[in-house]
Amino acid sequence: MTFHFPFDNSYAALPETFFARVAPTPVPAPRLIKLNRPLAAQLGLDADWLASPEGAAVLAGAQLPDGAASIAMAYAGHQFGQFVPQLGDGRAILLGEVIDKDGVRRDIQLKGSGRTPFSRMGDGRAGLGPVLREYIVSEAMAALGVPTTRSLAAVLTGEQVIRDPIQPGAVLTRVASSHIRVGTFQFFAARGDRDAVQALADHVIARHYPEAAQAEAPYLALLEGVIARQAELIARWMMLGFIHGVMNTDNCSIAGETIDYGPCAFMDRFDPKTVYSSIDQMGRYAYGNQPPIALWNLTRLAECLVPLLAADDDKGVEIAQTALGGFAEHFNSAYLARLAAKLGLSTVQADDPQLCQDFMAAMARGRADFTLAFRRLSDAAADPSDLCAVQALFADPAGFDEWAVRWQQRIAAEPLKSVDRQAAMRAVNPVYIPRNHLVEAVIRAAVDRDDFAPFDELLAVTANPFRELPEFERYAQPPQPHEEVLQTFCGT
Repeated sequence: MTFHFPFDNSYAALPETFFARVAPTPVPAPRLIKLNRPLAAQLGLDADWLASPEGAAVLAGAQLPDGAASIAMAYAGHQFGQFVPQLGDGRAILLGEVIDKDGVRRDIQLKGSGRTPFSRMGDGRAGLGPVLREYIVSEAMAALGVPTTRSLAAVLTGEQVIRDPIQPGAVLTRVASSHIRVGTFQFFAARGDRDAVQALADHVIARHYPEAAQAEAPYLALLEGVIARQAELIARWMMLGFIHGVMNTDNCSIAGETIDYGPCAFMDRFDPKTVYSSIDQMGRYAYGNQPPIALWNLTRLAECLVPLLAADDDKGVEIAQTALGGFAEHFNSAYLARLAAKLGLSTVQADDPQLCQDFMAAMARGRADFTLAFRRLSDAAADPSDLCAVQALFADPAGFDEWAVRWQQRIAAEPLKSVDRQAAMRAVNPVYIPRNHLVEAVIRAAVDRDDFAPFDELLAVTANPFRELPEFERYAQPPQPHEEVLQTFCGT
């Protein structure tokens, strides 16, 4: 029986230069690892059928559902600052688009489904480790309230992929508002194809920024909308200690979602210079560099849109520069508002920005655990004796002690009762994140022993990141020295 996906494909209706029509490469023995049943229901899909052997075959790319677009999208991109005019989906196939139960259009994509015309001599496959990492981290980000691609399913293919080391092959079914990137615009702009840039911009406006269509200058409104969403997204990353690891322009979503979880990681000890990615030798995408890199990426988008902003290029550049100048205000506003909430401040006073930044500086000097410092501070919001638990996280407690006195004086001026302030802080300061050493332990159990119980448990814990449960205490703890994972890898 052929399963029906309620496809309503729009990207595949664009000109053929936007993609390549290609079928997934068949695999020998599809085996379902995990199905995201709540997400399947949200997409209007039959979870029971997807969990069947026939469903696993579709999720592995061994069989195409009726109406599938089956395309690999074309895009370019700056990789570590160097422009590559053609990248594209080298190991991913867009099955198609569905309208979910909230009326939102969503892409369904197979990642690791074999070679495409954009594979650039790669095998087009994905190893089990990176698939599990993306599944865990993307679903954790969703639970943390961060705009993100989602993971619908993970499937073993029954074959081995050549990586270091060799590991089982797998396919991730990824769901996104779309897979359109800054690099998608760059692909056409680099070719001088103004008509294609305009067609893509019109498609993005209709799909992601419909309000821009009513603006006096729709393409400027589009640029401003993307800038605002990216600023908000990066502020959310920063407030969780999240490091994307490879913020190339081809990994920068026009929809404002976190996309392409490669060498990503959450920090343990706080240091703005933290880098995990094994390929980021110069620290270009370090934690503290993420806001300026986001602006750099947005500048590349603005360059593509200049011909649409004004008939005269000089005027178009001027308009683009003005729009880009708004990034700092958007980011700083979102960043400080979220940081203030994490510190229990519900009203605004003139000295609040300095108080907030001083806490971050004290954490950096004291190399305090990022997640636990905020979470334990939430406890202290109701009981000052709990400040000892926060202080214990700091290698240099004197800096924290001085700050804590000012913080207590400040929250005393807040209208909320201490118990209500504590509840508000706990709602924005998670206790559970997918820490590197936990993710690595899950991957090792699956790859080395075909044991997916740790994977299932970590998913369950991080699905409820703000609710502390005694039986999961170990998931809240930072790694011991011998458990630390200091490098993460792309998996390609």
